[in-house]
Amino acid sequence: MTDKTGEPHADQPNEIVAEAAAIAAQAEAAAAKAVDKARSWPLAKIGLGVGIGSAAVAAAVLYANRNKDAK
Repeated sequence: MTDKTGEPHADQPNEIVAEAAAIAAQAEAAAAKAVDKARSWPLAKIGLGVGIGSAAVAAAVLYANRNKDAK
Protein backbone atom coordinates (compact mmCIF):
# COMPACT_ATOMS: atom_id res chain seq x y z
CA MET A 1 0.00 0.00 0.00
CA THR A 2 1.27 3.50 -0.72
CA ASP A 3 1.36 6.42 1.66
CA LYS A 4 -1.13 9.00 0.42
CA THR A 5 -0.80 11.51 3.25
CA GLY A 6 1.83 13.53 1.39
CA GLU A 7 4.18 13.56 4.37
CA PRO A 8 7.84 12.65 3.77
CA HIS A 9 9.12 9.48 5.32
CA ALA A 10 11.03 9.81 8.56
CA ASP A 11 14.09 8.10 7.10
CA GLN A 12 14.30 10.59 4.20
CA PRO A 13 15.44 14.07 5.30
CA ASN A 14 13.61 17.07 3.97
CA GLU A 15 15.84 19.18 1.69
CA ILE A 16 14.92 22.41 3.42
CA VAL A 17 15.52 21.01 6.90
CA ALA A 18 18.85 19.53 5.81
CA GLU A 19 19.96 22.85 4.28
CA ALA A 20 18.86 24.76 7.39
CA ALA A 21 20.88 22.40 9.57
CA ALA A 22 23.93 22.86 7.34
CA ILE A 23 23.61 26.66 7.50
CA ALA A 24 23.19 26.53 11.29
CA ALA A 25 26.33 24.41 11.61
CA GLN A 26 28.25 26.82 9.38
CA ALA A 27 27.04 29.80 11.44
CA GLU A 28 28.11 28.10 14.68
CA ALA A 29 31.54 27.37 13.24
CA ALA A 30 31.92 30.99 12.10
CA ALA A 31 30.87 32.25 15.53
CA ALA A 32 33.36 29.96 17.25
CA LYS A 33 36.12 31.16 14.93
CA ALA A 34 35.24 34.79 15.64
CA VAL A 35 35.36 34.17 19.39
CA ASP A 36 38.75 32.44 19.10
CA LYS A 37 40.10 35.31 17.01
CA ALA A 38 38.83 37.87 19.50
CA ARG A 39 40.54 36.04 22.35
CA SER A 40 43.93 35.94 20.65
CA TRP A 41 46.12 39.01 20.93
CA PRO A 42 47.87 40.43 17.86
CA LEU A 43 51.32 39.58 19.21
CA ALA A 44 53.22 40.70 16.12
CA LYS A 45 51.75 44.20 16.30
CA ILE A 46 52.34 44.41 20.05
CA GLY A 47 55.94 43.27 19.62
CA LEU A 48 56.52 45.82 16.88
CA GLY A 49 55.09 48.57 19.08
CA VAL A 50 57.22 47.57 22.05
CA GLY A 51 60.31 47.45 19.85
CA ILE A 52 59.68 50.90 18.39
CA GLY A 53 58.89 52.28 21.83
CA SER A 54 62.08 50.83 23.29
CA ALA A 55 64.13 52.30 20.46
CA ALA A 56 62.52 55.70 21.03
CA VAL A 57 63.32 55.58 24.76
CA ALA A 58 66.91 54.56 24.04
CA ALA A 59 67.30 57.40 21.53
CA ALA A 60 65.90 59.89 24.03
CA VAL A 61 68.36 58.72 26.73
CA LEU A 62 71.31 58.95 24.33
CA TYR A 63 70.22 62.42 23.23
CA ALA A 64 69.80 63.61 26.82
CA ASN A 65 73.21 62.25 27.89
CA ARG A 66 75.18 63.53 24.94
CA ASN A 67 78.31 65.56 25.60
CA LYS A 68 77.22 69.18 25.39
CA ASP A 69 80.67 70.68 26.17
CA ALA A 70 82.47 69.37 23.08
CA LYS A 71 82.57 72.08 20.38
